[in-house]
Amino acid sequence: MGRELKRIGAPFQQPEWSALALLEAPEYVSMAHNAFIGSGADIITTNSYAVVPFHIGEVRFTERGHALAQLAAEIARACADKAAHPVTVAGSLSPVLGSYRPDLFQLEAALRIYRVLIAAQEPFVDHWLAETQSSIAEVKAVRQALGDNSKPLWVSFTLDDEPAGGQALLRSGETVTDAVAAAIGLNVSAILFNCSQPEVMTNAVHDAVAEIQRQGKAIPVGVYANAFPAQSKEAEANAELDEIRTDLNPDAYLNWAKKWIAAGATIIGGCCGITPEHIAQLAKDLK
Repeated sequence: MGRELKRIGAPFQQPEWSALALLEAPEYVSMAHNAFIGSGADIITTNSYAVVPFHIGEVRFTERGHALAQLAAEIARACADKAAHPVTVAGSLSPVLGSYRPDLFQLEAALRIYRVLIAAQEPFVDHWLAETQSSIAEVKAVRQALGDNSKPLWVSFTLDDEPAGGQALLRSGETVTDAVAAAIGLNVSAILFNCSQPEVMTNAVHDAVAEIQRQGKAIPVGVYANAFPAQSKEAEANAELDEIRTDLNPDAYLNWAKKWIAAGATIIGGCCGITPEHIAQLAKDLK
């Protein structure tokens, strides 16, 4: 969503990132959603990822956080409801204290922010999407904040782009196997991997499917990779504007998606830098 907003000319700068369009020109958010829907997307995600103090500041979040998150959910709901094919809305719950930064996590601070985002979006979303989660602790906080909320919870982990020995690891250093086991214990409805390079996704899918099968569960696995170069362990998502890889055109991304499907993934999408053109190619070939 963020990079698509920038691409189509929406107000866009740091540190607000994708939240700036909500603040200044929400019609661009509708344009982006409609472009992805028109390309064949079955699921769209609310533009609430950056509606957190990390991006918009504590004062603005206190004053307008609920209203902005609600606006994000209302826009997504309206776009989904007028789509020519069935489209569901995922309520984005981001790593509210900083992307790629499990070291900044604090439970009580996260719970406070999550409760605002959940209350604002709840009337409009079909399921929750805790995305770009760097650690097991972050995911547990989402489940705690949701409490007895009855809507399905999808969890999506972000991976170490350059893991030692090629093992599938979260950015926290925890293994995918342990993360998946924890997610199963939290009664999630889907387990995904996002905002990491395509190259590290296949091993993660293998490990996730293996752990799900070991526990005798039937939980779908998904992938939505980004088009960034490998992010170092010191990286902070959205701290600066990363370059978009030129080698990940729609055909190349489709080839990666086929590998994830062969490994057992059944939900495929795109994260930062993946455009409606990429989604159109996926929809054409995979549906």
